[in-house]
Amino acid sequence: MARSPSLSPFDRPRWSIDVAREVVAALERSGQSVSVFAAEHGLDPQRVYGWRRRVGARAERTTFRELTVPTESCVFEVMLTSGVRVRVPLDFDSEALVRLFQALTQANVC
Repeated sequence: MARSPSLSPFDRPRWSIDVAREVVAALERSGQSVSVFAAEHGLDPQRVYGWRRRVGARAERTTFRELTVPTESCVFEVMLTSGVRVRVPLDFDSEALVRLFQALTQANVC
């Protein structure tokens, strides 16, 4: 007996990014763990983990932020991942700036 041309995303032999998004969305809606969800749908849990890492909600995070720098008060501003903002004035001491970043790095602030 021939298979129906309209396969479920869970029955497809090849996986596209759209199918991965469908499966990850179904996983999130289910509220199940990856292991349980994968077992119910005959999927390899490692494949689902990989898809979730690449196309899941967490994959949508942005790395960069828009930065507005007032030209009269500073040359540039650095926003660390911790949210700490470092504004560098026109007449900055480069050695002091290096020491500041070293101290922030040691304190795990950046």
